[in-house]
Amino acid sequence: MINISNYITPRQTIASSLLIGLISTQAIAAVDCQPSTSEPIHHYIPANNKTIHWGYFSKNKKPQAIVNSGDFVTLETLTHHANDDADRMVKGDPGAESVFKWEKNDKGVDRRGAGPMDASVYGRGAGEGFGVHVLTGPVYVCGAEPGDVLEVRIVDMYPRPSANPKYEGKTFGVNAAAWWGYHYNDMIEEPKPREVITIFEIDATGEKDWAKAVYNFRWVPQTDPNGVVHEKIDYPGVPVDHSLVTENPNVLENVRVPVRLHFGTMGVAPVETDYVDSIPPGYFGGNIDDWRIGKGGTMYYPIAVKGALLSAGDPHAAQGDSELAGTAIETSMTGVVQVILHKKKDLPNTVLEDLHYPLLETDKEWVVHGFSYPNYLEALGENAQSDIYSKSSIDNAMRDAFRKMRHFLMTTQGLSEDEAISLMSVASDFGVTQVVDGNWGVHGVIEKRVFAGDIE
Repeated sequence: MINISNYITPRQTIASSLLIGLISTQAIAAVDCQPSTSEPIHHYIPANNKTIHWGYFSKNKKPQAIVNSGDFVTLETLTHHANDDADRMVKGDPGAESVFKWEKNDKGVDRRGAGPMDASVYGRGAGEGFGVHVLTGPVYVCGAEPGDVLEVRIVDMYPRPSANPKYEGKTFGVNAAAWWGYHYNDMIEEPKPREVITIFEIDATGEKDWAKAVYNFRWVPQTDPNGVVHEKIDYPGVPVDHSLVTENPNVLENVRVPVRLHFGTMGVAPVETDYVDSIPPGYFGGNIDDWRIGKGGTMYYPIAVKGALLSAGDPHAAQGDSELAGTAIETSMTGVVQVILHKKKDLPNTVLEDLHYPLLETDKEWVVHGFSYPNYLEALGENAQSDIYSKSSIDNAMRDAFRKMRHFLMTTQGLSEDEAISLMSVASDFGVTQVVDGNWGVHGVIEKRVFAGDIE
């Protein structure tokens, strides 16, 4: 067993967490790996405008923590939807305020997405919103090299409380039924189409395991502080002017949504290009949007760049398979992870042999993640980051999930192809992970008890 006596307990005050995080991250000037200690070290990365990157993964991003295999990392993470109700989700929170600050020609975080900084494509803003998620990190793992595998154990997750005294003991989240949702061009009520924001309340103390809707509103054109008009939800972090919207408090009455805290986005840096849109997932993980990637789960990622460069964000309070309308309940939270490095030379004859896709392990299941394109950055060429949004299909994602489950069963369980195909048909559950992230996803689940050993 690993001694985690250094484990930082949940629900610290925002002020103390920022102080701890600033002490640890300001000491990092360059990648300087230290020898492993007899006990794992616990690192803390707060969420503020110095420690997050918005809307992209990058192999060139300066790390916010340098860790050894076995170390623990606490990551504060913020939802990119916090400005949909800044009074509840930003006000009074120094870290969130530093990220979401936006005055004319003064943004707390300028680049939002992997697009051009001069907004020369659509004129939305720096980065163009080609990627939307607020990601904390990256974490540099000493000794990690291409071909290795990074194991990320999710030790704990807990909501980030609202810092506004009016909402003590509560946290809030956002569901956006938006233009990229599967439903958008198939509505039956007027006006159509439309985008709808629903604000949810969650108990920050952990005593209640459900979320309730507080109100919703229909998106109307919003003008950002730089004067750009956003007819749709097309750029992350636009401050919503609530004097322009009509709040409807009579929404989802007598409905409780079970809370399933998880990271919508977590992964390592891809190697193919410098800035990678955070929305489409791939071999590196990223925006997988699987609600199973929560406390008690373990993710395995094939490493493509030195140091792995793990980032996490897009925290969710709840999500259903498919994420049909466009988002989950997007909420800010803190996660505790442990990172374990598996060197390439040690992988043969293990469950990680020849792993080339993100793999999830829970107490009871193995979950493979298939995508329309397992590596869209390579498959679609120079325009991959735009073409992926028009070329995805569930058929392709299902075929990829099938191939990965076949690989998993043949490699890890020693089955023949005939055995693997038969077992998939009778014991594996395939489902739609998401149809809203550009590179659509299908997951395959097989229970561990299937491999219980000798049967009398």
